[in-house]
Amino acid sequence: MLTNQISPTDQQFAHLQSYPKNTPLVMLNVLRFKSTTSTNETGQEVYARYFKNAQPFVVESGAKLIWKGEVHTVLIGDSENAPHLAFLVEYPSVDHFFGMVMNPEYQKIASDRGLALEYGGLIACQTAV
Repeated sequence: MLTNQISPTDQQFAHLQSYPKNTPLVMLNVLRFKSTTSTNETGQEVYARYFKNAQPFVVESGAKLIWKGEVHTVLIGDSENAPHLAFLVEYPSVDHFFGMVMNPEYQKIASDRGLALEYGGLIACQTAV
């Protein structure tokens, strides 16, 4: 279960650096929004702003949104703390992902992600052969 996780730990960030170079990376995003934020907006409203503002950085990194959907039902798992949204973004490589998230201009808008989310699972996936 994902709980109270918004940002990677130093250990998680370091482990991602061992991802195979020059291999596409798919990030599975599993998100649950706060009902209200310190800015008196819903988490969904704040995240929508973040998502819109992050798009140029995603495009610049060479990544593409593969699929996005709202969670309807948790059939197996914790339905009381169900995520609200899940989506897949494919990056050409882990270096493309790191290039995006380390970009100082991206970091200026990234705070909205943390503001919006109750939890924000980000799971790095390698296509199975």
